[in-house]
Amino acid sequence: DRPPPVKVLSGQLRAVGIRGIADSGEGYAIRTGGGRSLRVSLVWMQGTVLEVQLDGNTVLLMDETGTFAVQGVNNIPKGKPCLLQKYVMVMGVVQAVSPEPVIRAVKMADLSEFAALHRRMWSLEVEELQQV
Repeated sequence: DRPPPVKVLSGQLRAVGIRGIADSGEGYAIRTGGGRSLRVSLVWMQGTVLEVQLDGNTVLLMDETGTFAVQGVNNIPKGKPCLLQKYVMVMGVVQAVSPEPVIRAVKMADLSEFAALHRRMWSLEVEELQQV
């Protein structure tokens, strides 16, 4: 039984790579806003699609803390929701944190219709959930 996905920002994952700690066990230990350490493997992220790789199976996204790659886009049910400039939600498993975060997608949803609202709320939601 998997734990629920943790909402994270790409910068938090990138910071793990910068610290260069080889984490043992499940996932990676990120630092929360409150300075606590939180272990993540299944994550929930949001960002704007910057580019779709040539293989069509990997997309580059950007959130307010930087860019991250999402793999396995073609394997997601409901076809390809990720088109350029769309604002999307991605749930997936962290594959790498360095040089930039790589997520293997499990689920993806297009949030473009309400992008401005989602974008504004997102960093607040991440912060709030990591305090819990």
